[in-house]
Amino acid sequence: MRVPGTLAPFAAVLEEVLLAAGYTPLSAVNQLRLMAHLSRWLDGRGLSAADLSEERVEQYLAERRAAGYTGLIGRRAMQRVLQALVVAGVRPAGEQVPPAAGAPAVLTAFDRYLRTERGLASCTTTAYVTRAARFLAGYAADGEVGGLTPAHVTSAVLAECTSGSVGAGQYFVAALRSFLRFAHVEGLVAADLSAAALAVTGRRGSLLPKGISPDQAQALLDSCDRESVIGRRDRAVLLLLLRLGLRGGEVARLRLQDIDWRAGHLVVRGKGGRDERLPVPHEVGEAVAAYLRLGRPASTRQEVFVTAIAPAAHLTREAVSGIVRRACDRAGIARIGPHRLRHGLACAMVRAEVPLAQIGQVLRHRSPISTAIYARVDVTALRELAQPWPGGS
Repeated sequence: MRVPGTLAPFAAVLEEVLLAAGYTPLSAVNQLRLMAHLSRWLDGRGLSAADLSEERVEQYLAERRAAGYTGLIGRRAMQRVLQALVVAGVRPAGEQVPPAAGAPAVLTAFDRYLRTERGLASCTTTAYVTRAARFLAGYAADGEVGGLTPAHVTSAVLAECTSGSVGAGQYFVAALRSFLRFAHVEGLVAADLSAAALAVTGRRGSLLPKGISPDQAQALLDSCDRESVIGRRDRAVLLLLLRLGLRGGEVARLRLQDIDWRAGHLVVRGKGGRDERLPVPHEVGEAVAAYLRLGRPASTRQEVFVTAIAPAAHLTREAVSGIVRRACDRAGIARIGPHRLRHGLACAMVRAEVPLAQIGQVLRHRSPISTAIYARVDVTALRELAQPWPGGS
């Protein structure tokens, strides 16, 4: 595929970017065709690669869609082409993607506030901004929040709680309170309206942690095809969840340099920026090594687990959850999340009479109170310790 015009010098750079990202030859040709079309578009307007600002990118995509193209017409489709121009030095590396068309400027400011001043994780920031946008769509569609009242806030919380679960309502209230405090600090509203977002409560069926049985855990592992790339990856992920009790996000963040193969331990990048070491059981080490040697696509990424389909990207917490759900479907058991596997490890240690202090060390709990909930799992031991009420029969 030949790229003519102003972008011709950067075609080789794009090929290197696509190769590093694990693109197949067919997918690479499609990306080169996109660059060729963009090059002709720039030439027709007398523009150079250096003139390709974010506004120009949006203009190009709009005209491409208007011309009847149905493929490679979104901002994500341009990612590798623009990355090649960054590598070539004709675009700044830190250029930000503009907010979606029609999004109130207050949401952009709120996003920046959460990331820079609050220091929230990217996934939490995105979730908060999404819920703030839903609130604004109903009560301040134009982004003008100066007219908001406590009645608007109460109505939004009521509507959210009547249409979803208790957990969804609680998350919505947390995001809404954060947004309203931000609006007050920035002087966008006269008073702090966050108190109008009342707490959402609901009954919980049981406060006991729920794990999975050993047979279910084995069924999940047996459902993975060890002869396929995806099967090796999924089995390694499941073993990290089942044998080490890692959280889904911790598996996704695991990097190649975090594993010390000679010493037999790995570094877990946990909650709150805490890095802790855990020993690697033989079964887990074998599964991860098999994936790295025979299953992991060639990639320059440092994360251990990457996608099997190009472009090669590291797994997210949501992707790890998807691996567990699909394993449940294959094994014929009810769908569960990664945290149930963490609970399953703790419950198994309780049944093996492991002291709670050691369970807390494995699960990396900051407080013994977090581990204490597992004391109630061993119902037999609790019955043996139970004493009759004074004065009772």
